[in-house]
Order: sequence, then C-alpha cells, then structure tokens
Amino acid sequence: MRCLKTVVALRRYLELVRSGQGLGASIAGDRALPSPTPAPPVPRLGLVPTMGALHPGHLSLMERARRENEVVVVSIFVNPLQFSPQEDFGNYPQDRQRDLDLCEQQGVDLVFAPSVEEFYGLTGLGAGLTDQLTQVIPPLGLTQGLCGRSRPTHFQGVTTVVTKLLSLVQPDRAYFGQKDAQQLVILRHLVRDLNLPTQLVGCPIVREPSGLALSSRNAYLSPDQRHQATVLSRALGAAQGQFRRGERSGAALLATVQQVLATEPGVVVEYAEVVDPDTLTPLDSLGDQGLLALAAQVGPARLIDNVVLRQRHPIVALDGPAGAGKSTVTRRVAAALGLLYLDTGAMYRAVTWLMLDQGLDLADEPGVAEVLSQSEIRLEPGTLDPAAPWDLPPVRVWVNGQEVTAAIRTPEVTARVSRIAAQAAVRSALVQQQRRYGKTGGIVAEGRDIGTTVFPDAEVKIFLTASIQERARRRQQDLINQGQGTVDLGQLEAEIGERDRQDSSRSVSPLIKAPDALELLTDGLTIEAVTDRIVALYRDRVADLTP
Repeated sequence: MRCLKTVVALRRYLELVRSGQGLGASIAGDRALPSPTPAPPVPRLGLVPTMGALHPGHLSLMERARRENEVVVVSIFVNPLQFSPQEDFGNYPQDRQRDLDLCEQQGVDLVFAPSVEEFYGLTGLGAGLTDQLTQVIPPLGLTQGLCGRSRPTHFQGVTTVVTKLLSLVQPDRAYFGQKDAQQLVILRHLVRDLNLPTQLVGCPIVREPSGLALSSRNAYLSPDQRHQATVLSRALGAAQGQFRRGERSGAALLATVQQVLATEPGVVVEYAEVVDPDTLTPLDSLGDQGLLALAAQVGPARLIDNVVLRQRHPIVALDGPAGAGKSTVTRRVAAALGLLYLDTGAMYRAVTWLMLDQGLDLADEPGVAEVLSQSEIRLEPGTLDPAAPWDLPPVRVWVNGQEVTAAIRTPEVTARVSRIAAQAAVRSALVQQQRRYGKTGGIVAEGRDIGTTVFPDAEVKIFLTASIQERARRRQQDLINQGQGTVDLGQLEAEIGERDRQDSSRSVSPLIKAPDALELLTDGLTIEAVTDRIVALYRDRVADLTP
C-alpha cells in the first residue's frame, strides 16, 4: 500500500495505473495482483473519501470497494470548509498510523492524505480560505433543512471537497455511507447535475450491537453517554415498527420518536423530521416511503441517525452467469409467489437487436447511447398457458412499437448482448427503468447485477450458477427446441466461457456475487427443485420481515 500526500504524486500514480504501467507491485505494493489473472487494460478504480478516525463503518465501504474494483483509493482529509468556527475542526479525532494500518488490512492500494495547504493550494483556514477558493454551492432546497439549518455552510464545504476529489481521482465509483443521508442525497444531485462520470454507491449504516450508529464522534462519548446515545436508534426503530403496521402520518411517527427520546433527558434533540428520501421535502403524510432523520447532542458529541421507511412487497433478485437457468427459474418463482417477472436480460437483448437492426457498429458507444436515448423499450407479461400455470411465459418485448419477442432470442443477438450490456450509457438508462418497475416491490428480477446494482436492498438475493459444461448442454438443447439445429457443444462452451469473461471483467456493474446472496449451484438439480428452494427462502424471509 502507498500513502501519498501531494497532488502531483497522486496524479502521477493514477497515470501509471490507467496506462497499465507498473500494474501489480507498483500499485498494490506487497499485495501484487496474481500473475495468472492479467489485469484489465483500464483497471476499475474505487474511491472511499474519509476524514480519518476510521471505524468499521468506513471499513465496510472499503470492503465493498475492494470487491468491485481492481484499485481502491482512500482519502484521509479533515476538510476545514465543512466546519463552522464553533465546531470541532481543531479537535476532530485523528490517529493517522492506526488509520493507515486499517487501510492496509483492508487491501487498500493507495491512501491520499494531503495537508489543507496542499489540497487546496492555498494557505489559511476559516474565512480566509473561503474568501480565496472557488466553491461548489448545492441547491438551497437540499441544504436548508435537517443538518443545514444549524450548519448553513457545511454542505457547501462537502460538495466542494468531493467535487475536487472526484476531479483529481476520477474514480469509476465513490462510496458513501447512508448514515449521512442528507449528504448522500446532495452528492447524488451533484453528480447528476454536473454530469460527473462517477457512480455514487450508497452503503448501509453500520451499527454497534447496541444499535448506536458508528461515527468517528462516538470517541467523544463516555460509557454513560454512549448508553444514552442508543436512544436515537431505539426511537427510529419504534417509528419504523409503527410505519410497518400501517401508520402514514408524519406527525404520529414523530410523536413516537419524541416519546422515546424523552426517556433520556441527557439527550438534547436538535431535530427529528420526516422527509422525501430523494428531494428532502418535508412530508406530512407518507406514501410508500420516507426518510426519518434526527440529530441530537449527547454530551460533547453531535450525533445523527436515520432510517428509510419503505412499504413495498419484497423483491427477489437472481443473478448469475449466462445459461444458468435464471430465466426459467425466475418465471416459475414469479408464478409460484404471484409476483411480477422482470426480465432485465430481455431489455439488454432488445437494445442489442435495435443496434443490429439499424446496422450500427456495436463498438460505437456514443452512437449506441444516442439511439437508445431516442428509443422506447416496453415489456408486457406473456399470455399464461392454463395448462401450465406453474410457469409464466417469457415476457413480450416491444422496441419503438415493434414486437421483437422472438427476434431478441436469436444466436446473433445472444453472441453480442454482452458487448452492449458492458456499456455505461446502456446500463445507466436501463437500470433506471428497472428501478421504476421495482419501486413498489413485488417482483422477481434476473440478470447479472440485480442484487449488487439494480436492487442492492432486495430482500432475497440468489446467485444462480452452473458449470460451463452444464450450461452449454442446456443451451444446445434450447436451440434444438427452437428449431435452430444442432450447434457443436465445444463451440457453445467456448462462447459461454468468453461471455463469462466479458461479464465479470467489464468496468460497469461486473458480474459478481453479492456478499449477502445465497449461491445455488444447479448442476444435477431439476428446475422444480431449484424453484422450491427459492420459494421456501422467500417465505422464510417474508415471515422474518412481518412485524
């Protein structure tokens, strides 16, 4: 692991990474990349911005970044712009060597730890710094409520430092915790509004066994104060239970929060509010979801916490490599549970068919993005066969008003769909559409990144797989059943192996197993056996979620 403190060194390091020079030891130090697996031409790069004083919440961000990227950069920088004069900038907890040791244990490749003067290229703190520095001002509608009410310049400092970090590092992904919910919303708007080419990844709150959300400022608390602080999560949990039982009045939920908070007189509440989780607009009445957020002073520490209140039917996410039987199993699971079948693979096939139909070079990513932005893809449930109610038919697919249900299943489309699915613009557009389908839940979706990217909060996650030999045999039988003749088994194995390589090495949403997914190897299992296992898992999980 390297630790760099200057902008010029950071830039040179990243130039070497992206050029492929020095991959292995010069990037990862002693943790060289294994020689049998050559690094991709342009390694995927993940950034975890921190202010140091690292705790397991930060480490969870690093763990996810390590799973999803070849190169992981952690920044450690206490940013003066996000502190007001009366706040704890000068006393913010710092233990640089401990932080570096933790980063190395997590397999981080580079720690960027500049001084204030080096990072901003200016001298002086406080007002002197703000007077000299170009800053990024987020929308007032996102900053005036919640924490912004008592910290009016805080989020301007956050957006400035994050914009600068994203500009310097240019990561594929940047990782932030859900505990700072208002910050995460503001940064999502920042990336979208400024067209920054980085995917922001929000990660769940990590809590102590007592329920207290992990925070660097917890270090300020005495044992008694730490116990008092657990009332924050208890208050949120009480309101969450009330919401699950059907309460939709914001005032009633907040009354529950205040009632629980009042049991700890030493906790001084700054705010407790229910807002829209995307716009931060206050909500008097909740629909299917809301964000319940609070802040309080506990002794010397100002603490924040939140919970997303969401009423939706559970989502089942099935991921896995090509030919693992996902489509058939997903249809049967949906039929058995009475859920909507969302065939995300059909959407990527539809885009592939469209580009081939228009004679577009699939490598022309700007052209693909432009055509897709001007096209409409529509899915509808297939017509149920009364003689086979246990199996939903494949979805019907339209592109720009033309039905292409059969056309998207041809070998020509199958052989090329991975090239389309790997394109960032395609995935971004289709992921947004898939999330709209799943907003109210009650769906079964299959693909390559459903549990990791599209629905990372799915209640049931399955990684369905099979050996290459088994998948080739199944594909050969499918082609025979479709009347397309016999294709050499060795050829199919080679094609499936190549598609696996493409899917797992693409820079955007690669095929990886979600850490909380159940891996199910289907070699030797019937479709019915696989379906039964997933249905049983779903019913167990739903029972656990019932209040």
